[in-house]
Amino acid sequence: MTDWLNRCHFGDCRQVMAAWPTGVADACITDPPYGDTSLEWDRRCEGWMVQVARVLKPAASVWVFGSMRYLATIFNEMTAAGFRYAQDIVWEKQNGSGFHADRFRRVHEHSIQFYRGAWSEVYNAPQYTNDATAKTVRRKARPPHTGHNGAAHYVSEDGGPRLQRSVIYVPNEHGRAVHPTQKPLGILAPLVRTSVPPGGLVIEPFAGSLSTGIAARLLGRQFAACEIDPACEAMQAQRTQQSSFLLEATC
Repeated sequence: MTDWLNRCHFGDCRQVMAAWPTGVADACITDPPYGDTSLEWDRRCEGWMVQVARVLKPAASVWVFGSMRYLATIFNEMTAAGFRYAQDIVWEKQNGSGFHADRFRRVHEHSIQFYRGAWSEVYNAPQYTNDATAKTVRRKARPPHTGHNGAAHYVSEDGGPRLQRSVIYVPNEHGRAVHPTQKPLGILAPLVRTSVPPGGLVIEPFAGSLSTGIAARLLGRQFAACEIDPACEAMQAQRTQQSSFLLEATC
């Protein structure tokens, strides 16, 4: 049965995911409520990782966006579910927030990747960007037969490929977001590409306006999502209409 794929299921993710198959998803990419504010929708959901761990394949990974306060507390939950820390990225925005003049203006968010199983068995495709700066690299060259060391060098080209940096600049969605914590497709696309094989499956327990699902489909992956707020259904319909231009610069 595949009728649960490529759509958002409305309800409590802990109950909804209980009906999903075991061991089928390649990754989870999620932006849970952090519980850092007094806003009605910002309520922490305890125990969501239990069902995520069941639906994921034995070797799989989870990307979790969150405030530093939230991410610091989730380490124990991830460890209890059998996951280990892999790496983290920083999403740099063009503007940010700050309500206190005695603190730095916050223009970034973190996302941490956890994994289970052997790292060599987790799908993890290296990502590259075409923004290298030209430079000459000199090194010693050893001819295979004489053992004599000679000089050698190579010159890289402007705009050439280089390994994706862990700090990723993507403008936020201010002015066009349909959800209060909407993530741009540009920050989700690298995570989908690196963690989910073409045709593979990513799950998202806190779908919001469905950014993760939209990025997955535009990149040729499948998704399954949950959202507890029924008001998000209209947001998702509107977000889908925007998707054609939002991922243009990232694929």
